[in-house]
Amino acid sequence: MGGHAPTRPGVPARLSGLLGRAMAQGPPRHQDEEFIYIVVDAAATHMYAPGVRQHIKAALAAGATPQEIMEVLECTATLSIHAMNVGVPVLTEVLAERGIRTDAAPLNEYQERLKAEFTQKRGYWNPTWDEMLELDPELFDAYTAFSSHPWTHGTLSPKVREFIYMAFDTSATHLYKVGLKLHIENALGYGATIGEVLEVMEVASVIGIHSVAMGAPILLEEIAALAGDD
Repeated sequence: MGGHAPTRPGVPARLSGLLGRAMAQGPPRHQDEEFIYIVVDAAATHMYAPGVRQHIKAALAAGATPQEIMEVLECTATLSIHAMNVGVPVLTEVLAERGIRTDAAPLNEYQERLKAEFTQKRGYWNPTWDEMLELDPELFDAYTAFSSHPWTHGTLSPKVREFIYMAFDTSATHLYKVGLKLHIENALGYGATIGEVLEVMEVASVIGIHSVAMGAPILLEEIAALAGDD
């Protein structure tokens, strides 16, 4: 991913690099880093359109193809499945408390096929999917087809795709720890370095500045309006 700006006096090297990249004071960002900015800005939990436009433009200038950027957006769209990842375990807790479901039911042939397809297309299986596969296999089938499209038709590396999932999971507007841990494990399995993992988090951490980017122009407009009323 992107390079770091020169270390500033009194500022740790990694933080200095982050500030340089975030404020466009450092060297040009690599397209993979622009992808992460696109992810955290376009995620359903944030949807900061000015940032999406800015970083799509920068990614194209850095050499990214429209197809790659579309793949980034497709991967980012999978965030919403966390409604099921969080909700289904809560449902099973309630069912257990009421004595309706005490143990997981064995998978039937259809469910076993879905598990095998997901594992083949997405490159992993994790127990976080077990209860959803058991209780709502039809939705799991649809989600497998939806989430696997970038994996079967895209061109980004598996490591970069895992960075995308990590980015929206670690973002302040989502903070989905279960998914973050899973995708860190997957990224490391695809050869990611600790530095790359940290850099994804660093990039995701700067979205707080959008409070100023959005709020300051409104403040200026209201100050001007007050001045006009005088």
